[in-house]
Amino acid sequence: MELRDIEIFLTLAEELHFGRTAARLHVSQARVSQAIKKQERGVGAALFERSSRSVRLTPVGVQLRADLLPAFRSLREGMARARLAAEGKTGVLRVGMLPANAHDLRPYWETFRARHPQWGLHIRHNPFVNAFAPIRNGDIDVLVAWLPVEEPDLTTGPTVYTEHSVLLLAPDHALAGEKSVSLEVFGDRGILQGPPGPDYWADAFTPFQTQSGRPIERHPPDIASLDDIFTHVGNGEGFHNLGGHVARYHARPDIVYVPIHDWPGLRWGLVWRNDVENEMVDALSAVVRDLGVSRL
Repeated sequence: MELRDIEIFLTLAEELHFGRTAARLHVSQARVSQAIKKQERGVGAALFERSSRSVRLTPVGVQLRADLLPAFRSLREGMARARLAAEGKTGVLRVGMLPANAHDLRPYWETFRARHPQWGLHIRHNPFVNAFAPIRNGDIDVLVAWLPVEEPDLTTGPTVYTEHSVLLLAPDHALAGEKSVSLEVFGDRGILQGPPGPDYWADAFTPFQTQSGRPIERHPPDIASLDDIFTHVGNGEGFHNLGGHVARYHARPDIVYVPIHDWPGLRWGLVWRNDVENEMVDALSAVVRDLGVSRL
């Protein structure tokens, strides 16, 4: 089994979605399907149960994932250490970003690099479907996530930045020309259903009720990616809200962004695993504390 095919299998085992796996690895869905079929022929059994609605690991797939994951990580870490040694680095801090605005956080990255030239800093996108999996699996060291995060195995560090929330609308929607809207419009129409996750976390992003106490319903179709949000909203299928930075990073002809004036917005901070003692994570936390919270 080739190393790339192993990576495809392990990524699909995490994402459980052929499209997201292909996008994450920058390959075609046909390449993902081809690799899985090849592995299933070699093993002599199905690794995934596929239907039109879901993808799940079979018992054989679960066992193969458990056997391959430690070895794959060891190989990848070995190659990473070799590259670092060639660059004169002694370690690398891997940061996962749930928001799409790593560019806004340059002062933190640049200060970290200036203070610690002996370490590398790698920043990557983190999917918000099963968002805590990469940090729990050891694929990243620290996650930039909206707060609060109240997971017993995860530590919440300093707040990095705060921002207002915006409502996403199709350009022909009746509210698209407003300068701002109230959260009460969510009580009138509800929002698109987000990915599965803790209720407290979903409530922090989009509250379950308006300021006046009216419930905010979640409507299908389920959202699995940022592109899903843009597609469904742009087609006039529903509402959704996001952090205000998307208005700068994702200007689109099919989406209008309108600020929500009576919702405090989002607070983003550093999160890492309790059982990982990492001086690089401590150093990044110190940088964030020293520079302070940004208001975007």
